[in-house]
Amino acid sequence: MRVAVIGTGYVGLVAGACFADSGNSVVCMDIDPKKVEMLKRGEIPIYEPGLEDLVKRGNREGRLSFTTSFDEAVPSAEIIFLAVGTPPLPDGSPNTKYLESAAREIGRSLEKAPASESKIIVNKSTVPIGSHRVVAEWISAETSRPFEVVSNPEFLKEGSAVDDFFKPDRVVIGTENLEAFKKMADLYAPFVRQGNPIIHMDTVSAEITKYACNAFLATRITFMNELSRLCEATGGDIEEVRKGMATDIRIGKHFLYAGLGYGGSCFPKDVKALISTGDRYETPLEIVAAVDAANTKQKLRLIEAMTRYYGGALSGRTFAMWGLAFKPNTDDLREAPALEMVNALIEAGASVRVFDPVAMPNAKKYFREKLGSRLTSVHFSTSSYDAVADADAMILATEWNEFRHPDWKQVHLAMKHPLIFDGRNIFDPDKLTALGFKYFGIGRGKHAVT
Repeated sequence: MRVAVIGTGYVGLVAGACFADSGNSVVCMDIDPKKVEMLKRGEIPIYEPGLEDLVKRGNREGRLSFTTSFDEAVPSAEIIFLAVGTPPLPDGSPNTKYLESAAREIGRSLEKAPASESKIIVNKSTVPIGSHRVVAEWISAETSRPFEVVSNPEFLKEGSAVDDFFKPDRVVIGTENLEAFKKMADLYAPFVRQGNPIIHMDTVSAEITKYACNAFLATRITFMNELSRLCEATGGDIEEVRKGMATDIRIGKHFLYAGLGYGGSCFPKDVKALISTGDRYETPLEIVAAVDAANTKQKLRLIEAMTRYYGGALSGRTFAMWGLAFKPNTDDLREAPALEMVNALIEAGASVRVFDPVAMPNAKKYFREKLGSRLTSVHFSTSSYDAVADADAMILATEWNEFRHPDWKQVHLAMKHPLIFDGRNIFDPDKLTALGFKYFGIGRGKHAVT
């Protein structure tokens, strides 16, 4: 099929590259000429395992191209994906100005398409509930050509997005138009050959499904974080509780890990957007609102514990921070708990030696803009071992695989004080204690932060 993707951010670039790799002719359009030139060279602006190889192969084999022109991307395409950003406004609702701009440009470019061909316009962006009607109005204001607006929410996980796209749990297609559904199902058919469902539903239900999934997963995470606090108060171990819960087939094992709270581009934004939508329709979503509030508190849980441990005297101390990205296998720092912890430590007068296997370039840019003259309080380390040099304590903030089994003897020798604050509960407390470390985890019984 002939596919156009408007927007080459995380969702748009993954979708475009994967559709091209399955044999479609794909044109990805973006208004940023520097990004487009980079992509034409096969270079990608984000870190996502497997994506660069897909982009290079699509470029090389002529199935994937990039442009800054709507007129090059839209008129010849059968299916046009809208994958532009919808960042949150101060009240939590999505900002749709980029969506409106792109929709209107699509409408103007459709005037150059054959009059007899009806286009499928796909909302791939995370959009406010009911946006299919608004997008249709924006496009209709610019063209008389026939088209159908479809909702096709994405369920990609950063760090495994390519695999998620090629092997989706399900594909959700929201449309009341049966012909549009059949064409979308045909496009996705190569990815569901093992029998995972393509679910046909009305457009509004598809829009709600995206928010519902993310809010529910955020709720599971937050529930475990809340239980970890109870474990800390009573002496229980959240890891033992997790095992007991995960083996219940009604609950399952996923998203049951206590830690520093969720971050990234989806969960925080979508939770706030769902709360805002409920308020707009005078249907308060009290559980979702509680999840958002609890997650905000959880991000500084370790800092509160450290402040108590040191009797409030954090000033003048040096802390190592392992991990900055909001999760492993990405360089995404959006809403990352590590950033809030670093900022809080610097506010308290401490200095921080940071290291992340992938996110260091983004971290340097972030802290230079955020800290200004206080940037001297952050040391950008060259390795995890460099980070712990002469540190009063080490904080594990992101559970990268390379952090799971370090040379603990080397770490012990390098640190001023062998003290570990494990924000992701990936280390064995008994093992570290036997090696001479003092260990604190999230809800870990006698080893819990208090």
